[in-house]
Formats: sequence, C-alpha cells, structure tokens
Amino acid sequence: MSNITRRKFVQGGLAAGTAIAAASCSPNRGPTLITNQIKDVTLRLIGTGAAQINDIRVQAEKDLGFKLKMRALSTAENVQIAITQPKQYDIFDGEYFSLPLVVPSGNLQAIDIKRIKDFDKITPIFTTGTLYSGAKVNTSQGTAPRKVVFLKGKDSTEFASSPTDWATMIPFQYNADTLGYRPDLVNRKIESWAELFNPEFKGKTSLLDIPSIGIMDAAMVMESQGVMKFGDKGNMTREELDKVTQILIEQKQAGQFRAFWKTFDESVNFMSSGEVVLQSMWSPAVTAVKARGYKCTYAPLKEGYRGWGGGLGLSKNLSGIQLDAAYEYLNWMLNGWAGGFLSRQGYYSAAPENARKFMKPEEWDFWYEGKPAVIDMIDPFGKKIESVGAVRDGGSFMERMGNVACWNSFMQEQVYLVYKWTEFIVA
Repeated sequence: MSNITRRKFVQGGLAAGTAIAAASCSPNRGPTLITNQIKDVTLRLIGTGAAQINDIRVQAEKDLGFKLKMRALSTAENVQIAITQPKQYDIFDGEYFSLPLVVPSGNLQAIDIKRIKDFDKITPIFTTGTLYSGAKVNTSQGTAPRKVVFLKGKDSTEFASSPTDWATMIPFQYNADTLGYRPDLVNRKIESWAELFNPEFKGKTSLLDIPSIGIMDAAMVMESQGVMKFGDKGNMTREELDKVTQILIEQKQAGQFRAFWKTFDESVNFMSSGEVVLQSMWSPAVTAVKARGYKCTYAPLKEGYRGWGGGLGLSKNLSGIQLDAAYEYLNWMLNGWAGGFLSRQGYYSAAPENARKFMKPEEWDFWYEGKPAVIDMIDPFGKKIESVGAVRDGGSFMERMGNVACWNSFMQEQVYLVYKWTEFIVA
C-alpha cells in the first residue's frame, strides 16, 4: 500500500440549517465558520485518490466546523457517478478533461467566481492558458483547462472561450506528467518518451490503463519515435486510433509490457518491486516509491510533458446552508494548507503563493524553484524522500509547467477510443 491514506465513507444524509452567521480567518488554519448550525452540515465528496486523503479531511473539518465524507474512486467511476448519479455527491473532484462529458449532463451548477476569495491568485495557466513569456504551454493539443474552465452564464452548459463570472470548477492542483524510472535498474538517463518501447526494457515497462490518458502517452512515444505524427494527440481521428492500436498490440505481443496499471497503488508497487523499471507515472507515485527507500526518477523528457489539472465542482442539488458550506470548502482548498500538503507530494497548487505560506522556505525552494535541497525533504506523511543536495526532477515550476506538450483530453471519437483501447488491453 502507498503512504497516501484513502478512506471510503458510507453515504450520509445532509442536515438542514439556517444561513451561515459569520466567517473569520485564522492566520494559521484558514477560514473558520461561526454558526450553531454549521456543525450539522455534512458534505459528500467524490474524487480520485489524489485529494481524497484522510489528512486533508481532518484539517478541513477542524478549520471549517462541518463534516466531510470522501469517496476515493477510479477516474472512470468518478466521471460515471458525476454524470449518472447527481444525488450521490455534493462536490465533484475531477479533472478538467472530463468536463466535456460531465458539464452537458447538467449535474454541476455554475460557480460564482465572486464568491471565491482568492480567484485572482489562481495561476493563469487555468484562466488564460499562459504562464510566462516564452513558455511552451501548448493549449492546442488536448483539453487545456482554459478551454473548459468558464461557462457562458449561470444556467449555461456551454463553455465560454473567454473569462466570465461563472466557472465549471475551481482548480486546486495540477501537474506535468512524464515517465518514471528506476535509475538503479536502468543504469542510465532516460531522456525521451521513445524509450518506453525500447527493446532494452522488454518485459519491464508499463502503461497507464486509463484510455483517455494511456492513449496520449502512447502517442507521445510514437511521435518521438517518428512513426506517427498527429494533428492533435488529444483529439485523434479514427484512422489515427486504428494505427496507434495496431502498434500497441504489436508491442504487447512482442512482450514489451510487464503489466498495465489503473491505480496509484499499482504503479507504486510495480516500481518498488522492480518488476517494472520504466512506466507512465504520476509525480506523487514517484514520491511514494522514494519514501519506501528506492531510487526513482521522474524523467524531464526532451519532447515535453503531458499536463493535467484538477478542480472542484458543485452538484446542482446543493442549496441553502449546504451550498454556503461548499463554497467555504472551495475557498479553504485555495487558502494554502491543502496546497502546501499536496506540494510536498509533487503536485502544484492552483494558488501557489497561498501554498507558500504553509511551506518552509527550503521546501518552497526545492519543490517550486528547482533549487538544491538544503534540508532533507519530508513528504506530507512524515517520511524522508530526498536528502540534502537533491534537485527536483525536471527543475523548477516554470521549467516543468512551461514545457507542456499536450493535455489530458476528451476526444470526439471517445467511444471509438475506448473500443480500440479495450481491443489492445485484451489482445
């Protein structure tokens, strides 16, 4: 098991109450609600294991004064429930690439950004698609968050091409994904996506078995090999999907892959055991492998990273004090405590300057500035993951997020994609 504590809760009922009486801000713990009714509120969250973490729940309940029930789901389960079972959740913690599926269902209500205290502190990669002058942030490949972050109006299910007062979700974390590898078992630097199909690692590689994401990792590999060129890796044609699938099946039948993983824990276990030496990976999974005492590198590949962003959306069924409490939770997630916590796993906070307030200067320098560690780096669960002198793989925030080649995506041929991906997995 990984060090990330995940807890599934039984669905609970919501207690009715009166309006929130007042709100104050503690310099150490963020916003605290003051009301004799707020303690009766319970909010139900669904999401992946990235933020459905017991430590976050405990701190939020302490700061906010109401209860949270979190369900950690796979990406597919999370999206399915968001679309088909709107009464089963109050807050949807999902990735932006899922919104072209979720928003048309009408199950999320538009978020009034005027009620989000630190909306102006959100990094512009979400709101305008920019980061800094000269940054290679490719917003044309895949579902870049800025394409789906705003709605045309309060009651609209159409995405706006420019900023409005209504948001689909409020971002709180994001990252630039790449390949992870065991340097002690590979014995050299990995610098290209093409290495995933290198026969040198036959039987010791793995792909992420989430169709929408795994297909893009495969496309990065094939493009870097020069065997394919895509108009948009995040929105492939049927012909492109056919060819990608054919190549993947050939690689599988040749014995290139050891296995495929769906969950965070699986990826950590594969890498820790040494069964896999090179694979699709998430930054916190690399952190978890290191916390177990194994060397693991998150490769800064020359072709760039695959970007993704996660946020929080509000169920259409929320109203009254429950809705007010949900807005308080959204504000709390940007306040800094959660951002600092997630940053120690390798994620980035959507409001980085707030997260900085809850990090040691040495931690900020390591995780965001790309500077050598001057103290041992400790993960959020108290385990040492980097020693003095270590430098974060890929360097600084600007270097990593400034080199995003494509974004996790929903494709127009999504049904066909899933069909072809299944054909590959069962081949």
